[in-house]
Amino acid sequence: MLKKTVMGKIATILGVMALAAGVASAGFASSSESSLTPDQALQKLMDGNKSYVENRMTVTQRSDQATRASLAKSQKPYAVILTCSDSRVPPEVIFDKGLGEIFVIRVAGNVPDPIILGSIEYAAEHLGSPLVMVLGHERCGAVTATVDAKGKTTGSSNIDAIVKTIDPAVKTAHKKCHSTNKSELVECAADINAKNVAASLTKNSKILKHLVAEKKLKIVVAKYDLDDGVVSLFK
Repeated sequence: MLKKTVMGKIATILGVMALAAGVASAGFASSSESSLTPDQALQKLMDGNKSYVENRMTVTQRSDQATRASLAKSQKPYAVILTCSDSRVPPEVIFDKGLGEIFVIRVAGNVPDPIILGSIEYAAEHLGSPLVMVLGHERCGAVTATVDAKGKTTGSSNIDAIVKTIDPAVKTAHKKCHSTNKSELVECAADINAKNVAASLTKNSKILKHLVAEKKLKIVVAKYDLDDGVVSLFK
């Protein structure tokens, strides 16, 4: 009985030591990632997407108890992802990222209102995120609704607000793509919309514009392929 008690205490002590080591390890990783350059942050995202596409995801290793403990009082996400609310485009999954790695903002059609801009500013200025990615995707419902609306009301003033913001991209797509095929027009408009959104961030935020000018922040545009899971960067 005494031997079992002693062994139990030893096992408990070893378990606590292992947990402490895990917390320290996770904390160190979080600290090192907070000092990433914009290009290094982007590479981590693209490497994660590659793991996702190849079905080699490791996200559970960065979402365990030790990671939770290390992040309980602070966070240093190395990338901000502004993407669509579409249920098929969860950034944490498609980039194979765990707790504390990416600051995610999702809204239909990537439409950036003042609250969303403020959220991006907070992550970039106060949390030190060096990268912002505007992520569009294939067959976007918000863009499709804008194409279908043809400048008329959708019957909902709230959805109309989304459509109104995306409509300039649709109008540009009509001129640029010269396509009578609806699906091609939607894809063209989705690409233009993502680029428009990215350009609007520094236009409508002095904070983001300053950080970009100081080379402390990089803004990139990308698109997610619903069929193969690949995220492609725009030039």
